[in-house]
Amino acid sequence: MKNIVILGSSGSIGRQTIDVVARYPDMFDVIGLAVHSNIEILEAQIQKVKPRVIVVVDEHSAKAFKSKLKKGIKLLTGVEGLEQLASYSDADVVLNALVGSVGLKPTLAALRAGKTLALANKESMVAGGAIVKKAKEESGAEILPVDSEHNAIFQCMIGERKSEIKRLIITASGGPFRGYSKEDLESVTVEQALAHPRWTMGPKITIDSATLMNKGLEVIEAYWLFDIPYDRIDVLVHPQSIIHSMVEFKDGSIKAHLGQTDMRIPIQYALSYPERLDSPLPPLDFLEVEKLTFEKPDKDSFPCLKYAFEVIDMGRTYPAVLNAANEEAVAAFLSGEISFIDIPKVIRRVIDKHVPGDETDLGILLEVEDWAREKAREIIKEL
Repeated sequence: MKNIVILGSSGSIGRQTIDVVARYPDMFDVIGLAVHSNIEILEAQIQKVKPRVIVVVDEHSAKAFKSKLKKGIKLLTGVEGLEQLASYSDADVVLNALVGSVGLKPTLAALRAGKTLALANKESMVAGGAIVKKAKEESGAEILPVDSEHNAIFQCMIGERKSEIKRLIITASGGPFRGYSKEDLESVTVEQALAHPRWTMGPKITIDSATLMNKGLEVIEAYWLFDIPYDRIDVLVHPQSIIHSMVEFKDGSIKAHLGQTDMRIPIQYALSYPERLDSPLPPLDFLEVEKLTFEKPDKDSFPCLKYAFEVIDMGRTYPAVLNAANEEAVAAFLSGEISFIDIPKVIRRVIDKHVPGDETDLGILLEVEDWAREKAREIIKEL
């Protein structure tokens, strides 16, 4: 029996994790749940999995929820509550499905406590990759990737020597605007951007997928997770999303991970690793798929991917700045403050104004993030 903590349980990954553990009550026990403010979903999840500890990050929502809390369940609040739950003594696996760089501190707390971290929060690796890597090495804790692309690479690397890896190939669906020109993108709406052709995800990651920033963040995440130089990480648009990623070896062999486009598969593998469990999904029908196609990503129309490679090359605190500026720009797009094509403009201008600092100092990193958010908000008002 593994004791599971789910950070971000009301989101898409969190809800699908509940689905997975509910199928195997003899293997998984959810002992902790954390949400930002979605009390309605949290109440239903408490009824279903009966956790011992819950976190409601938003203090106003936590205060309103306190009177409904059943006896025997401990309530924590704020980012400090997330850190306490991530390092909870009875937890075996901490699944971090928080959205944004708010996931960094809980990621560090889980690793420093020696927990197995099932990581779906790519932003904590993008913003704090150097610190996360150091915390992992010092504690000997394990990170199991949940993102379908990184979970695929992780599986392709099992039994292989890292010295024999030539390159990683991360696949991308291309998002809802694949094939759009710069001019086409000027008039796209929030509703169009949220209509992803292959995956059902939360709004932030869906917009990141539409701008190709999600693929850029995944390249940075892969760089830190697998310790592979960024110039040996390629991105390939694969509209069918059947191949989730590939690893090429120096003898020319390529291993690929294929499967249904359903996040419950990588979530389940991260929780059950190294064991494989039966899946509720139908087998992949290659006759129905018919063909697998590939394209080069269009970095001119979708410059966010290009910016991600630039900030890895520039190093230091640049990736954290890119991530924070992107979070602010996406939030502004979702609220109707800026257009779709303004998202990369905001990010570019914040990067250009940044004076880099020491990326291994958490205090400096958090200051840099605050600066980038403030600068992004200033630029958003000017647009």
